[in-house]
Amino acid sequence: MKTTTDASPSWPENLSAHGPSCTDKLHRPLRDLRISVTDRCNLRCTYCMPREIFGRKFIFLRHAELLSFEEIVRIARQGIALGVRKIRLSGGEPLLRHGIERLVEMLAPLCGEDGKPIELAMTSNATLLAKKARDLKNAGLGRLNISLDALDETTFRRMCGSRNAPIGAVLEGIAAAQATGLTPVKVNAVVKRGVNEDEILPLVHHFRHTGIILRFIEFMDVGLSNGWRLADVVTAREILARITAEYPLRPLGPLCPGEVAKRWEFADGGGEIGVIASVSQAFCHECGRLRLSTDGKLYTCLFAGEGTDLRDMLRARCDDGALRQHIADVWHERGDRYSQMRQAMTWNPVGKIEMSYIGG
Repeated sequence: MKTTTDASPSWPENLSAHGPSCTDKLHRPLRDLRISVTDRCNLRCTYCMPREIFGRKFIFLRHAELLSFEEIVRIARQGIALGVRKIRLSGGEPLLRHGIERLVEMLAPLCGEDGKPIELAMTSNATLLAKKARDLKNAGLGRLNISLDALDETTFRRMCGSRNAPIGAVLEGIAAAQATGLTPVKVNAVVKRGVNEDEILPLVHHFRHTGIILRFIEFMDVGLSNGWRLADVVTAREILARITAEYPLRPLGPLCPGEVAKRWEFADGGGEIGVIASVSQAFCHECGRLRLSTDGKLYTCLFAGEGTDLRDMLRARCDDGALRQHIADVWHERGDRYSQMRQAMTWNPVGKIEMSYIGG
């Protein structure tokens, strides 16, 4: 497994066969729109919203600064017209946004030009999910990604920055999602050296033969507040070595262009796992994701420092054509490939937006 990437990768000359004509400077088509619906969260995970930064004195966005559901849907419609086929709602914790089921209900009927419904998904910490899973399913949510970094109570609480973090509520939420048909449920675990790498196998043991897809994520340098160091990264190679020492795996191909996780299945039929290796095996050349912040700024990279404001356009009553053109212009000018430049040590940006502001 390679852990380095050439500083000047060979970019594909044309990816239009996999998507619409709206491509960026590196010929990557726009496929996914990730929408952060709130910058607030009820946990303080150390890799995302560490408590020493996001404590009681931290000032979150006021309600008037947030995009309304109607504004979000307007942007989503224009993204779909430009080729978006998948929308993911995130945060913060999206279930903290009052009336989130109504937003799901507004987005679920949207279709592409081919008449096929878009894929509508959500990422959640699942602490509030048990009471909301049925309503989300009925509103039209397609599937869920759930963050769970450990099964051991002490390790779980250390990772999520809370002495009273309810791991039982997370597991109850996962069960509720499965019971209501929000499948396949994917459970995402960020792995940080010296903290939870010993939880890799317990998580595998727990979710094998359950129908849940477990995915391990390398600890990433998102934002400037999580104290990231390369030495803290447990690489995909190491993660897979731990698993294959006990369970033989077979590789699986991607389900769609630009899929971020490398997929594997247990040789004995025990299910599927994935590994997201954005640090050791950067996949910038396939990235087709556009991110919308809670207050209406577009970001073309998870590691970006600046966004493009759409909220002022919306509130100045721009028409849909102008909004769509503005989004297209942002994408056409996109040349981001941060993860590959990080590997080549050719770029160390001074400012990066926090993940809790634009979603993971």
